[in-house]
Amino acid sequence: MEKKGVEMSLNVIIIAAIGLLILVILAFLVVNRVKPVSDTADSCVVKYGGTCQASCTGSNGQQLEQVTTATDCQKNTNGKTACCKLFSATG
Repeated sequence: MEKKGVEMSLNVIIIAAIGLLILVILAFLVVNRVKPVSDTADSCVVKYGGTCQASCTGSNGQQLEQVTTATDCQKNTNGKTACCKLFSATG
């Protein structure tokens, strides 16, 4: 009878260890998936409706407003580091 009791507790320990391992893996995956979502918070396109350009000089009569806060454009390596958004002049 004592062996059966020991075997049951050993099974419970093994199942608990496997469950804990699965929880750790799931937590790791969730944390890594949430991080990229926060990276889009400073996106020029998402937050400001603009585009990354080399400069915010207007072309074809369009006026471009440069966003002065830090955006993902500053991370670009292609020279397009200014976040420019279109705006219409009121008047």
